[in-house]
Amino acid sequence: MPFNLPIALTWLRVAAIPLLAVVFYLPNSWLTPFEKNLIAAIIFISAAITDWLDGFLARRLKQESAFGQFLDPVADKLIVAAALLVLLNMDRVQVWVALIIIGREITISALREWMALLGAGKSVAVHMVGKLKTTAQLVAIPFLLLNDTVFGWLNCAQLGTWLIWIASFLTLWSMFYYMKKALPQLAGKID
Repeated sequence: MPFNLPIALTWLRVAAIPLLAVVFYLPNSWLTPFEKNLIAAIIFISAAITDWLDGFLARRLKQESAFGQFLDPVADKLIVAAALLVLLNMDRVQVWVALIIIGREITISALREWMALLGAGKSVAVHMVGKLKTTAQLVAIPFLLLNDTVFGWLNCAQLGTWLIWIASFLTLWSMFYYMKKALPQLAGKID
Protein backbone atom coordinates (compact mmCIF):
# COMPACT_ATOMS: atom_id res chain seq x y z
CA MET A 1 0.00 0.00 0.00
CA PRO A 2 1.71 3.21 -1.14
CA PHE A 3 1.80 6.29 1.04
CA ASN A 4 2.37 9.76 -0.32
CA LEU A 5 0.98 13.28 0.12
CA PRO A 6 -2.14 12.75 -2.04
CA ILE A 7 -3.01 9.54 -0.19
CA ALA A 8 -2.35 11.27 3.16
CA LEU A 9 -4.87 13.97 2.18
CA THR A 10 -7.40 11.28 1.30
CA TRP A 11 -6.87 9.62 4.68
CA LEU A 12 -7.41 13.02 6.33
CA ARG A 13 -10.79 13.16 4.58
CA VAL A 14 -11.66 9.77 6.08
CA ALA A 15 -10.46 10.94 9.50
CA ALA A 16 -12.72 14.00 9.25
CA ILE A 17 -15.84 11.80 9.24
CA PRO A 18 -16.05 11.16 13.00
CA LEU A 19 -15.17 14.82 13.70
CA LEU A 20 -18.07 15.93 11.52
CA ALA A 21 -20.48 13.78 13.51
CA VAL A 22 -19.04 14.35 16.99
CA VAL A 23 -19.15 18.15 16.78
CA PHE A 24 -22.96 18.07 16.90
CA TYR A 25 -22.96 15.95 20.07
CA LEU A 26 -20.71 18.22 22.11
CA PRO A 27 -22.46 19.94 25.01
CA ASN A 28 -23.96 23.35 24.30
CA SER A 29 -21.83 24.68 27.15
CA TRP A 30 -18.77 23.94 24.97
CA LEU A 31 -20.10 25.24 21.66
CA THR A 32 -23.24 27.12 20.71
CA PRO A 33 -25.48 25.55 18.06
CA PHE A 34 -24.24 28.14 15.55
CA GLU A 35 -20.61 27.28 16.35
CA LYS A 36 -21.35 23.57 15.90
CA ASN A 37 -22.96 24.26 12.52
CA LEU A 38 -20.06 26.47 11.46
CA ILE A 39 -17.38 23.99 12.53
CA ALA A 40 -19.17 21.11 10.79
CA ALA A 41 -19.47 23.17 7.61
CA ILE A 42 -15.77 24.07 7.78
CA ILE A 43 -14.81 20.42 8.31
CA PHE A 44 -16.89 19.38 5.31
CA ILE A 45 -15.59 22.20 3.09
CA SER A 46 -12.01 21.32 4.06
CA ALA A 47 -12.67 17.71 3.14
CA ALA A 48 -14.16 18.78 -0.20
CA ILE A 49 -11.07 20.88 -0.91
CA THR A 50 -8.82 17.89 -0.18
CA ASP A 51 -10.89 15.90 -2.69
CA TRP A 52 -9.75 18.28 -5.41
CA LEU A 53 -6.26 18.78 -3.97
CA ASP A 54 -5.31 15.12 -3.63
CA GLY A 55 -6.15 14.43 -7.28
CA PHE A 56 -4.33 17.57 -8.43
CA LEU A 57 -1.22 16.69 -6.42
CA ALA A 58 -1.26 13.04 -7.51
CA ARG A 59 -1.19 14.14 -11.15
CA ARG A 60 1.23 17.03 -10.61
CA LEU A 61 3.70 15.03 -8.50
CA LYS A 62 3.23 11.91 -10.64
CA GLN A 63 2.12 9.98 -7.56
CA GLU A 64 -1.00 8.38 -9.01
CA SER A 65 -1.54 4.85 -7.78
CA ALA A 66 -4.16 2.13 -7.99
CA PHE A 67 -4.65 2.40 -4.22
CA GLY A 68 -5.17 6.16 -4.44
CA GLN A 69 -7.68 5.68 -7.26
CA PHE A 70 -9.53 3.21 -5.05
CA LEU A 71 -9.39 5.19 -1.80
CA ASP A 72 -10.34 8.61 -3.20
CA PRO A 73 -13.92 7.78 -4.27
CA VAL A 74 -14.42 5.67 -1.13
CA ALA A 75 -13.47 8.66 1.03
CA ASP A 76 -15.84 10.89 -0.98
CA LYS A 77 -18.74 8.50 -0.58
CA LEU A 78 -18.09 7.98 3.14
CA ILE A 79 -17.99 11.67 4.05
CA VAL A 80 -21.07 12.46 1.95
CA ALA A 81 -22.96 9.54 3.51
CA ALA A 82 -21.87 10.55 7.02
CA ALA A 83 -22.93 14.16 6.44
CA LEU A 84 -26.29 13.05 5.04
CA LEU A 85 -26.92 10.80 8.05
CA VAL A 86 -26.07 13.63 10.44
CA LEU A 87 -28.34 15.98 8.48
CA LEU A 88 -31.09 13.37 8.41
CA ASN A 89 -30.83 12.94 12.17
CA MET A 90 -31.19 16.72 12.56
CA ASP A 91 -34.19 16.90 10.17
CA ARG A 92 -32.28 19.06 7.72
CA VAL A 93 -32.58 16.69 4.79
CA GLN A 94 -35.43 14.47 3.64
CA VAL A 95 -35.22 10.68 3.87
CA TRP A 96 -35.77 10.30 0.12
CA VAL A 97 -32.73 12.51 -0.57
CA ALA A 98 -30.48 10.41 1.66
CA LEU A 99 -31.84 7.18 0.16
CA ILE A 100 -31.28 8.36 -3.42
CA ILE A 101 -27.74 9.56 -2.81
CA ILE A 102 -26.52 6.73 -0.58
CA GLY A 103 -28.41 4.09 -2.60
CA ARG A 104 -26.88 5.32 -5.85
CA GLU A 105 -23.38 5.20 -4.38
CA ILE A 106 -23.83 1.59 -3.28
CA THR A 107 -25.43 0.60 -6.59
CA ILE A 108 -22.78 2.18 -8.82
CA SER A 109 -19.91 0.92 -6.65
CA ALA A 110 -21.27 -2.61 -6.96
CA LEU A 111 -21.83 -2.12 -10.71
CA ARG A 112 -18.25 -0.93 -11.19
CA GLU A 113 -16.91 -3.90 -9.26
CA TRP A 114 -18.98 -6.33 -11.31
CA MET A 115 -17.99 -4.66 -14.58
CA ALA A 116 -14.32 -4.83 -13.57
CA LEU A 117 -14.72 -8.58 -12.97
CA LEU A 118 -16.19 -8.88 -16.48
CA GLY A 119 -13.23 -6.96 -17.89
CA ALA A 120 -15.45 -4.05 -18.91
CA GLY A 121 -14.61 -1.57 -16.17
CA LYS A 122 -13.90 1.21 -18.66
CA SER A 123 -17.55 1.24 -19.75
CA VAL A 124 -18.49 2.67 -16.33
CA ALA A 125 -15.47 4.93 -15.86
CA VAL A 126 -16.10 8.31 -14.25
CA HIS A 127 -17.99 10.62 -16.59
CA MET A 128 -18.82 14.32 -16.48
CA VAL A 129 -22.34 13.65 -15.17
CA GLY A 130 -20.80 11.85 -12.18
CA LYS A 131 -18.49 14.79 -11.55
CA LEU A 132 -21.44 17.20 -11.72
CA LYS A 133 -23.29 15.02 -9.21
CA THR A 134 -20.34 15.08 -6.82
CA THR A 135 -19.91 18.84 -7.18
CA ALA A 136 -23.60 19.47 -6.51
CA GLN A 137 -23.46 17.34 -3.36
CA LEU A 138 -20.26 18.99 -2.13
CA VAL A 139 -21.80 22.45 -2.59
CA ALA A 140 -25.22 21.64 -1.09
CA ILE A 141 -24.11 19.88 2.08
CA PRO A 142 -22.16 22.77 3.67
CA PHE A 143 -25.22 25.03 3.33
CA LEU A 144 -27.33 22.39 5.07
CA LEU A 145 -24.72 21.99 7.79
CA LEU A 146 -24.53 25.75 8.34
CA ASN A 147 -28.34 26.00 8.51
CA ASP A 148 -28.43 29.69 9.32
CA THR A 149 -28.97 33.06 7.68
CA VAL A 150 -25.65 34.70 6.82
CA PHE A 151 -24.88 38.22 5.68
CA GLY A 152 -28.37 39.09 6.89
CA TRP A 153 -30.05 37.73 3.75
CA LEU A 154 -28.64 34.34 2.64
CA ASN A 155 -30.89 31.56 3.97
CA CYS A 156 -28.45 28.63 3.97
CA ALA A 157 -31.09 26.07 4.95
CA GLN A 158 -33.35 26.97 2.00
CA LEU A 159 -30.49 27.26 -0.49
CA GLY A 160 -29.01 23.98 0.76
CA THR A 161 -32.38 22.25 0.36
CA TRP A 162 -32.76 23.45 -3.24
CA LEU A 163 -29.18 22.45 -4.04
CA ILE A 164 -29.53 18.98 -2.48
CA TRP A 165 -32.69 18.43 -4.56
CA ILE A 166 -30.67 19.33 -7.66
CA ALA A 167 -27.91 17.01 -6.44
CA SER A 168 -30.51 14.23 -6.02
CA PHE A 169 -31.68 14.71 -9.61
CA LEU A 170 -28.07 14.62 -10.86
CA THR A 171 -27.46 11.56 -8.68
CA LEU A 172 -30.34 9.69 -10.33
CA TRP A 173 -29.28 10.89 -13.78
CA SER A 174 -25.72 9.67 -13.25
CA MET A 175 -26.96 6.31 -11.94
CA PHE A 176 -29.11 5.77 -15.04
CA TYR A 177 -26.26 6.95 -17.27
CA TYR A 178 -23.82 4.40 -15.81
CA MET A 179 -26.40 1.61 -15.84
CA LYS A 180 -27.21 2.33 -19.49
CA LYS A 181 -23.49 2.23 -20.36
CA ALA A 182 -23.11 -1.12 -18.59
CA LEU A 183 -26.28 -2.73 -19.95
CA PRO A 184 -24.80 -4.10 -23.22
CA GLN A 185 -22.02 -5.91 -21.33
CA LEU A 186 -24.36 -7.09 -18.60
CA ALA A 187 -26.99 -8.38 -21.06
CA GLY A 188 -24.41 -10.67 -22.62
CA LYS A 189 -23.09 -11.97 -19.28
CA ILE A 190 -26.27 -12.65 -17.30
CA ASP A 191 -27.07 -16.36 -17.30
